Amino acid sequence: MSFALSIAAEVRSGERTAVDVLDEHLGRIDTSEDEVHAFNLVTRDLARHQAEGIDAAVADGRDPGPLAGVPIALKDNMCTRGVPTTCSSRILSDWRPPYDATVVERLAAAGAVLVGKTNLDEFAMGSSTENSAFGPTRNPHDLSRVPGGSSGGSAAAVAARFVPVALGSDTGGSIRQPAAMCGVVGVKPTYGAVSRFGLVAFASSLDQIGPLANSVADAAATLEVISGHDKFDSTSIERAPLDLTSQLGLGIDGLKIGVVKELNAAADTDVQVRVDAALELLASAGADVVEVSVPAVTYGLTAYYLIAPAEASSNLARFDGVRYGLRIDGDDVHEMMVNTRTAGFGDEVKARIMLGTYALSAGYYDAFYGKAQKLRTLVRRDFDAAYENVDVLISATAPSVAFEFGDKSDPLAMYKCDVCTIPSNLGGDPAMSVPFGSGAHGLPVGVQVLAPPGGEQVMFRMAAAIERLGAQEGLIR
Repeated sequence: MSFALSIAAEVRSGERTAVDVLDEHLGRIDTSEDEVHAFNLVTRDLARHQAEGIDAAVADGRDPGPLAGVPIALKDNMCTRGVPTTCSSRILSDWRPPYDATVVERLAAAGAVLVGKTNLDEFAMGSSTENSAFGPTRNPHDLSRVPGGSSGGSAAAVAARFVPVALGSDTGGSIRQPAAMCGVVGVKPTYGAVSRFGLVAFASSLDQIGPLANSVADAAATLEVISGHDKFDSTSIERAPLDLTSQLGLGIDGLKIGVVKELNAAADTDVQVRVDAALELLASAGADVVEVSVPAVTYGLTAYYLIAPAEASSNLARFDGVRYGLRIDGDDVHEMMVNTRTAGFGDEVKARIMLGTYALSAGYYDAFYGKAQKLRTLVRRDFDAAYENVDVLISATAPSVAFEFGDKSDPLAMYKCDVCTIPSNLGGDPAMSVPFGSGAHGLPVGVQVLAPPGGEQVMFRMAAAIERLGAQEGLIR
C-alpha cells in the first residue's frame, strides 16, 4: 500500500483536508512517542500552518504539489530555518539555522508537511541511535531493542506510523540499516543525486540524504521530489530529477541479479534465509540469479573507519564555541574551546575525532588515510567489474535483526553492523533496503538492492518486485 501517495491524492482531490491528515498523525505521536522517542522536536505549529496553506490552495483550485498534505519528518541534522537543528548533540542544542536545506525547500514546494525533527546518533556517528545526547530511540517492533542508526529516529517514526515518510542521511548505511531493523524501505541514492546543501556534514565524500517510507512507491515519489541538480552543492550531479515511479510496474523478466558472496557470508543464518527466499522468488519471476564476487568489500569496514573519522575531524572543527551553539567560557580562547568541546561532544564523537585527527597527522597520513583511499579505489573497481555482468547486486542489509540495548558495547561489534552497507558509500553507488519477512525473535529483515552509479531506475524496479512478491507470500504488511 502506498500511504503517502494515497494521502496526497485524497488531499489534492478534496476528499480529505491536510489538517485532518495532520491531526491523525499527531494523535499517533501523542499516543506512542513517549515510549518510542523518535523525535527531538515535534513542530506542531509549523505543521498546522503548512497544512492550512495546502488546504487553502486546494480550495482555490491550485495544485499544492505531488506530496500534498503528506506528513514528513526530518533527521535532526538537516537545517530548517528558525527551527532547532541539534544533530542530537549538546554542542548544538540551542542552534537555529538561518536557512533551509535544499531538500527542505523541495519538500515544502511539493506540498509536504513537516511534523518534526527526528533523533539520531550524535552527528550521525553510530549504528543504534543509542549515542544521542537526548536519549535513545526504541524500535517500535520491540521497545527493548534498538531501531538501528544513525537515522533510527526517522526509521522508527515511519515504522510507528507517526509519518508515512521521513528523510535520513546515509554515510555508511545510516538509512538502510535502521530501515532493515524497523521493517521499512530505506534508500541511499547515488552520491550527488540529492543535494547536501544544509546537511550538517559528517563525512563529506560519503554523506547522502534519502527517504525512508512504508512502501517502495512512496520512497520513489519522495526521491523524485528531492533529487536533481543544486547549484549550492558543488558535488551535485548536473542532471534532472529522477524518474522512478514509471519503473515500478515494469517487472524483472530478463534482469540479471548478482548475489555478493562476501556480503552474504557476513549475515546471520536467519537473515540469510530471508535473502535466499527473496532470490528464489525473483528467479521464479524471470530474473537470472548468479553468484558474484566483489573481493574488495572485505576491506570496506577498515577503509571506512579511517576515511569517515578523518573527514569528521575536519568538519567538526567548526564547532568551537565561537560561531555555533554551546559556549563554555575559559580564561582564554584556547581554554574556552577545550571546555566547550569537552562538554559539548559525546564519547563516540570524541573517539572518532581523535581517530580521524591521528590518521591525518604528519607522518601518518600516507600510512592510514592515503592507504584507505587506495582501498576505496579497489572497492570501486571491483564493483565496476561486477556490474559488467549483472544489472543489480543483492545482499542482506544488516547482518542481524535489531539487537537489545547495550548488546554491542564493544565498538568493533557495533561497527560490524554496517559491514553490508558501507561498500556502497565508498563507491558512491545507490543502494536500498526492502523489508522481507522476519528473522530471529520475529523481528524485521531487510534485503539490500545495489546498483551501479546512476542506476536508481533498475534498482527501484527490482525493489518493487521484491515488495510485490513478498506481499504475495504474506511477508510484507
